[in-house]
Amino acid sequence: MSDLSFSERMRQLRQARGISLRGLARCTFYGKTYLHELETGVKPPTKAVAQRVDDALGAEGELVALTAAGPSIGRRGFVIAAGLAAALPHTLLVHGRRVGAATPRQIAERTARLRRLDNYLGGADTHDLYAAEVHSTTQLIKDGSYSEATGRQLLAVLAEQAQLAGWAAFDAGQHSDADRLYRTSLAAARDADNPPLIGNALAFLAYQQLDLGKPATATAAASCDAADTATPGVRALLNLRAGWAYAVTGDAALTQQHLDQGTACLAGHDDRPEPDWVWWVDRVEGDIMAGRCWAVLNRPLRAIPVLERALAGFDDTQARDKSLYLSWLADAYLDANEVEQACATASVVARLAAGVGSIRPGQRLFEILGRLEPHAALPCVVELRSLASEMPTHHRLSSTPNSGSR
Repeated sequence: MSDLSFSERMRQLRQARGISLRGLARCTFYGKTYLHELETGVKPPTKAVAQRVDDALGAEGELVALTAAGPSIGRRGFVIAAGLAAALPHTLLVHGRRVGAATPRQIAERTARLRRLDNYLGGADTHDLYAAEVHSTTQLIKDGSYSEATGRQLLAVLAEQAQLAGWAAFDAGQHSDADRLYRTSLAAARDADNPPLIGNALAFLAYQQLDLGKPATATAAASCDAADTATPGVRALLNLRAGWAYAVTGDAALTQQHLDQGTACLAGHDDRPEPDWVWWVDRVEGDIMAGRCWAVLNRPLRAIPVLERALAGFDDTQARDKSLYLSWLADAYLDANEVEQACATASVVARLAAGVGSIRPGQRLFEILGRLEPHAALPCVVELRSLASEMPTHHRLSSTPNSGSR
């Protein structure tokens, strides 16, 4: 067996056979960008992905065996290369137990770098790393000595980190961990007297409640109220998320109200800097959230144009988010009785989600397959079912109606 990693051996075999990434994409039905990420070690292959690439390259089981050997070194290298090796509390102490005034800013900058990983990796890939950061900062707060102002700043950073770790747990289907981390975040944000972070913690809890089939509109509304004087980006995010909570309950009027408020905030400006945790909130995100809301409200004529427009420029490297957003577009096509178009869109969901460390795209895909039961004999549905059956088993968990939340 080769001493090379999966990514190295895959590239070696592909080049030896004179196959381009584009050609390999045609053979495997995976995106060229995703295959490039496999070759560079940015993303690890699942067994199903490794088998298909192995077959396409005639590797006779070698690539599959390399996958079975354990997690990809490339993915670990990707994290380390980004400067994100696990922190230890004592390395941040100035003298003895003393925490310097600059320490909270240093941790916040590090957390900002960590947050960018969520664009490319699922919660199953990032949860342990994010949870280690929460533990590190918790120990620093517990064991360190610092001024009152520094203490508040440390609590605010802890609130951010707990939200990030809670989100990763949610994405990986670890709901009890997510709930605990969100509540840790809420307590830290309150102790830090940080209204934007209080609002965001409540918004995350509302998403958690929705996913568990519990009432969430009161929590979502409270999130907006808690941060009603926050920066425009924060208010935009919280209102868009509140719109989603009302959409899931079927309240079109309040959905529209919060979407309108969120859109207005996106166009607003003031002199205060936005917190890093809303860096990704822009007009495209506003369109996607609006499209998803109208999709869940069964309003395809409103959902389809806005989702198609927003997703037209969405990069395949953001595979988890793109697959989730496409799943709502597939739902909207079904509501419009465009079964073939829904199947074509859902097929892209399956291909994008194959290597993602998140249970949610798989949950959404199997919800769509359930809706396609009346059309089971159509060739496009048969093909989609075959494609879905090849997805990794952990993507095919029992689903809940609202598992597409971001």
